[in-house]
Amino acid sequence: MKGSEKELVYQLLKKTSAAVLGYDCQAFLSKPVFFDDTDFPQAQSAAAVSHGDKAAELSSGESATIDSIALKIEACSRCPLSKNRKNVVPGEGVPHPLVLVVGEGPGADEDAQGRPFVGRAGQLLDKMLMAVNLSREKNCFIANIVKCRPPMNRDPAPEEAQACRSFLDAQIHVLKPKMILAMGRVALQNLLDTSIGINRMRGQFVDFKGIPFMATYHPSALLRDESLKRPAWEDLKAFKQKLLEICPDYDK
Repeated sequence: MKGSEKELVYQLLKKTSAAVLGYDCQAFLSKPVFFDDTDFPQAQSAAAVSHGDKAAELSSGESATIDSIALKIEACSRCPLSKNRKNVVPGEGVPHPLVLVVGEGPGADEDAQGRPFVGRAGQLLDKMLMAVNLSREKNCFIANIVKCRPPMNRDPAPEEAQACRSFLDAQIHVLKPKMILAMGRVALQNLLDTSIGINRMRGQFVDFKGIPFMATYHPSALLRDESLKRPAWEDLKAFKQKLLEICPDYDK
């Protein structure tokens, strides 16, 4: 079935539901995005697209790539963030990264350029990664929890992060990074579905679907408070040591 046909069925069911109930029960929910069945040929069960495996929605087909996921992101209108964006920011880096770096969302510079971490915080992130022999050009992929800029650089709302989550899960599924580095509280809490703060969790390794995961301070936090630079550096050194255990030759 084509995506347009699915949307027609959805609209008919929505109108019928509103007529029966007397109100639109979907009014406060994000509109689904409908794809042609040929986009992703392997059928998926409802359980396969649960919170535990959202990658199935976008990356189940053999032809799914980072570029094809980026095209879906570009067409996305699931949440209000899509209405005021200049550009979507799917992410960038190498196709088979050692490390996936995850931030919270695009800022003004990122929205203008369609690239992640290109402002002051991005320049500092590049220096942080370079200090442990990592870079987006050589062995990393950089992405965000949400792919469109939240107004005034506020934290993404829970429903906005949820609307974007399947894109990030699909990226993780396709990229298959050896390790994940979460930058800041928002990335940590959304990826791990936790309310634990960054101060308690930074520098600790946990398992994320079989991938070693660590969170540290967001570069923008280091720009605001230079006292955080030393603990962030300690986190990066521990991260490097773990990466060397997995890939002994990565920094040669």
